[in-house]
Amino acid sequence: MIYLDYNATTPVAPEVAAAMQPFLGPEFGNPSCDYPLGLRARDAMHQARSEVAATLNCAPDEIVFTSGATEANNLVLKGAALSRGRGRIITAITEHPAVLNPCLFLDSLGFKLTILPVDSQGLVDPDAVRRALTPDTILISIMHSNNETGALAPLMEIANIARAAEIPLHTDAAQSVGKVKVDVDELQVDFLTVAGHKFYAPKGVGALYVRRGRELTPLLHGASQEGGRRGGTENLPYITALGTACRLAREGLETNYAHLKSLRDLLFEALRAGFPSLILNGPGAARLPNTLNVAFPGISGAELMAGVPEVAASLGAACHAGREAVSPVLAAMGLAPEVARGAVRFSVGRPTTRVEVAEAAALILQQARALARKK
Repeated sequence: MIYLDYNATTPVAPEVAAAMQPFLGPEFGNPSCDYPLGLRARDAMHQARSEVAATLNCAPDEIVFTSGATEANNLVLKGAALSRGRGRIITAITEHPAVLNPCLFLDSLGFKLTILPVDSQGLVDPDAVRRALTPDTILISIMHSNNETGALAPLMEIANIARAAEIPLHTDAAQSVGKVKVDVDELQVDFLTVAGHKFYAPKGVGALYVRRGRELTPLLHGASQEGGRRGGTENLPYITALGTACRLAREGLETNYAHLKSLRDLLFEALRAGFPSLILNGPGAARLPNTLNVAFPGISGAELMAGVPEVAASLGAACHAGREAVSPVLAAMGLAPEVARGAVRFSVGRPTTRVEVAEAAALILQQARALARKK
C-alpha cells in the first residue's frame, strides 16, 4: 500500500513509541503522588508539557492535556461559552464537525450562532468576521488550516479584529502542528487545539492552549488535575508521546516542510501532466505543504480510487445508500456537484518517498484514463 492519507492519521514515530515504553511498564506512577515513583511521573509530565509549550511558544501552564482534538474543541467552545453566559459564537461553514457540532449543540441551548461562508478558495473573509460581530459575541472560532484542502486561514487578520473587539479567538490547529509554524503569540489566539495523531503521536491524546487570563468552565469535574481545567488522572504514556512528537516536529520543521511540499508538488505536476483537465481545490500558495485536493472532472472519485487499491487517499464525496454525497467543504467553496464528486484528497507525510509518489501517480492516471474512455 502507498499511504497518501496522512491528514487522516499518521503512524506513531519510532522515537515516540520508545518514549512511551517506560510508562507502560516500570514507571507506572500517578503524577499526583508524592513518593519517588509519582514524582518521576510528575517530572515526565512536566517535561512533556514543556515540549508542547515550546512548540507553540507559550508557557507550560497554558497547556491542558486532553484525549484529542474533539475534546479540546468541546472544552473551549462549551467551556468558554458557559463561563461567559449566553451570547453569540462566530464560526465558519468549513470547520471540522468537532467544532461545528458543539456549536450547533450550544445553539440548541439558546446560544446564538453565526456560521460564515467561505470563498472559492475555502477562506473566510476577515471583513465578514468584522461585520458579524455583535455586542453579545462571546467567542470566535476559525480553524487554522482546513483538513480537506489544506487552506491556511488569514488568522492574524482575524485576530486583530477579535482583539480590537475584545472577543476571545479560538483556532483548531489539529492539521497544522508539525507541518507549519504555529506560534500563539504571532497568531494572537486565545485558545488553540492540538491533535497528537496528526503528527506521529498515538490516537487518543491532544492538548488545548489556554492563554493566561482566559476562563473556561471544565467539562470534566473531578480532582484538580490540569490546573482544575480537566479532571481525571493523566494519561502519562500518551502525554509523554505527545511531548516527544512535539519535540521532533519542532526540531525538524524546516526540513520536513521542504520535504512535504516537494512531494505534494511532484504529485500534482505528475497528475496534471497526465490529466490536463485536473482541477486544484483550494489555494495554490496559502496551503499546508503536504495537502493536495484535486478533482478529476467527469470521473467519480470513488470509482477512481476503488480501481487503485494500492493507494490510500480520501474522497471528496462519500457514498451513502448508493448515492455520492459531496463534501460540505467543497460544496461551501462553490464546486459544482459533478466536479466535487471527482475530488480526491492526497496528503503526504514524513515517510513518503518520491518513488511512492511516482508509482501512485502512474496507477491513478492509468485508472483515470480507463474511466474517461468509458464515458
